[in-house]
Amino acid sequence: MNVRIGALGLAGVLLLGLPSMVVAEPSPGSVAQVRQQVESSMLVSGDVHIETDGSVSRLVLRQEETLPEGVVKLVRDSALQWRFEPIVVDGKLVRAVAPMSLRVVARKLEGGSYEVSLRGVSFQKYDSTDPQNVASIQMDPPRYPELAFRAGATGSVYLLVKVGRDGKVEDAFAEQVNLTFLSRESDQRRFREVLARNAIAAAKGWTFRVPTEGDVASRPYWNVRVPISYAMGPGRDKGAETYGRWVSYVAGPRERAPWRTEDRNVEASPDSLAEGGVYMADGNSGPRLLTPLQGG
Repeated sequence: MNVRIGALGLAGVLLLGLPSMVVAEPSPGSVAQVRQQVESSMLVSGDVHIETDGSVSRLVLRQEETLPEGVVKLVRDSALQWRFEPIVVDGKLVRAVAPMSLRVVARKLEGGSYEVSLRGVSFQKYDSTDPQNVASIQMDPPRYPELAFRAGATGSVYLLVKVGRDGKVEDAFAEQVNLTFLSRESDQRRFREVLARNAIAAAKGWTFRVPTEGDVASRPYWNVRVPISYAMGPGRDKGAETYGRWVSYVAGPRERAPWRTEDRNVEASPDSLAEGGVYMADGNSGPRLLTPLQGG
């Protein structure tokens, strides 16, 4: 159920704004080739109303009036076809309202139009006061790595952090690194590694409050996801994304942490999470979506 829209429907999303480190020639691994991999996306959030049979009766989008009309239609039409695992509380089926954070992706097609699709969703609410959740105690942000800063390398690192029962970080892994600058493929790989190593090193010094209630409280460790943005210029302290606006980047591959054997929600995606939160990756991660994100 992908949709196509004309170039004017993505005003401001054209990829000319991405800084380029190297003058390109159209050869394998060149900047020109990397440019062809660029995609644009936005995070869309709201609330999903789930009935006792797991169907969706309503979708309320945050600031719907600021979103492109085609995006609103695609998200709403898809959401109304979703079916969740029925929610049970105290042995009874109940209706529920779940928060939604969804990444909408646009790719440029031949002829200048764009294909817009959905990729990755989270139904988890970030609540630092919930005793069933992992919450931050001390999370000093990473310093910008000098090599990346000098080169103008920017992007987002999506970390999976393994938190032990003492609240200290036992391990950390970069599940995905999206870069918001253009360079040769070899430089893209290099700076993904630079930003990932920097974020992991910072994460290993963090401390957390661990769950004290609920089914997850007895676990030997907890997995949490933490998005980190490396940005420069005005507004860098406010995060890389503005709600309702497209952001262009070169998406990195999604990888699995070596200690993680399963993912409860196959439609979950690290880059569907908004910056500024600590998100449980196992348990307390929201209702389970049973149907495809975009239907048949």
